[in-house]
Amino acid sequence: MKLIFSQTYPFRIGLIILFSCISICNAQNPKKPNFIVILTDDQSWVGTSFLADPKDSRSKSDYYQTPNMKRLAESGMRMTNGYAPAPFCSPTRKSILTGLTPAKHEYQKDRENWTKAFRKQLTIPKILKMADPSYVTAHFGKWDARYDNFTPEEMGYDYSDGLTSNNTGGGKKTINKNGHDFPFKMGEAWPKAYDDPKLIFSLTQRSNDFIEEQTNKNKPFFIQISHYAVHLAITFSEKKFKKYSILEKGQKHFVPEFAAMTEDMDKGIGMILDKVESLGIADNTYIIFLSDNGGRTSIPIGPEQQVARNFPLRGGKGSMYEGGLRVPFIFSGPGVSQNTYSDVPVTGLDILPTLARLAGYVDPLPRVLDGGNLQSIVHNGGFGTVERNSPFLIFHQAANRKPISAIRWGNYKLVKDWRFNKFELFDLSKDIEEKNDLSIEMPELVEKLNDALTRFLDEANAETKQTET
Repeated sequence: MKLIFSQTYPFRIGLIILFSCISICNAQNPKKPNFIVILTDDQSWVGTSFLADPKDSRSKSDYYQTPNMKRLAESGMRMTNGYAPAPFCSPTRKSILTGLTPAKHEYQKDRENWTKAFRKQLTIPKILKMADPSYVTAHFGKWDARYDNFTPEEMGYDYSDGLTSNNTGGGKKTINKNGHDFPFKMGEAWPKAYDDPKLIFSLTQRSNDFIEEQTNKNKPFFIQISHYAVHLAITFSEKKFKKYSILEKGQKHFVPEFAAMTEDMDKGIGMILDKVESLGIADNTYIIFLSDNGGRTSIPIGPEQQVARNFPLRGGKGSMYEGGLRVPFIFSGPGVSQNTYSDVPVTGLDILPTLARLAGYVDPLPRVLDGGNLQSIVHNGGFGTVERNSPFLIFHQAANRKPISAIRWGNYKLVKDWRFNKFELFDLSKDIEEKNDLSIEMPELVEKLNDALTRFLDEANAETKQTET
């Protein structure tokens, strides 16, 4: 038998070899993953319509509807013990950015010099560019660099909205409309309906434009979308307000204006999810969703609370109890099992080291970091441990705040009020409501946790007194 060769045969062989080489090169150098961090403002652990803890039927709202947040939760892993780094927004945002607990920045004894040093810290956009210079990074929405006024660009971002704050998106003192601030008197300017409440939809459009542009350029990207909702003041779309005005009210949630604002934000999140799916990048994009702190214990409209707004959690925003620290926390993306959950305690401090490793950063991470790599959890069905430089989680505030700390080590949590040297000890595995103070029954454990807390804060040079700013 004779083989018949056409004149194009050598050319075809060349193409086969070329495409084989490309395939091998792509296998050896896979495309870097994309990262989207969605940060909400003042959203309670029970401020969604999905169960923050699938084992606890109380861990969702009895009034709000958030179908897109639920959709995101079902696409990935819920972190039932997910924590914000602080019970207030500004320190949490700095901590997510740097992987450093607020004891090492906002609540320093030498605050003047530390604000200068903060600009030199390693950040998420900086370390991603160290992993791969082709990363393009953006921060849109609330920045809130109070006390420091460092810009997103100073901290490594390529694109941003600049030095934004609560007032940019309509804070308690002003309502922003078309770039202008309007002072208000209670009951006059808010709650109020707007076409772009809390700038949700313009923020989302800007974010989607960035995502699409980088995808079209074949560039890996990181974007943090920091919503102004659901922080006061309350603004909302008229359509959602009408919906909740006729819905049956809940026991802990019952204000239609707040419910409308929450679902408006949910719609914005859904638009991000739709964009990722339409661009065909879902299989290479990690999405992390969390709030900057727990929800408020009350809002200045509507009837009085009969059931706590953050029930079953104790306290709320500004508190070192679970209501101030535990937040809705979702991790979704490649290799993360869908509709699963993990009870391992995690924190916003873990985002920087996790993204660095997922992006291929192989050098040792700085010892000063307080977060750890979550890959051992999210790629392991929710089981395992997070290796951090300390075996516990520290929460601390002082200086311009009342000096109060908390330390969680295993199932136990110690809350310390430095003003009175007062301690409370809780076993969170049995007492998520923090009703049963074990400090008298377990003095040795109190001493152990307090020693660890004090030693950590001493080494961090953290302020433990309230001072004037």
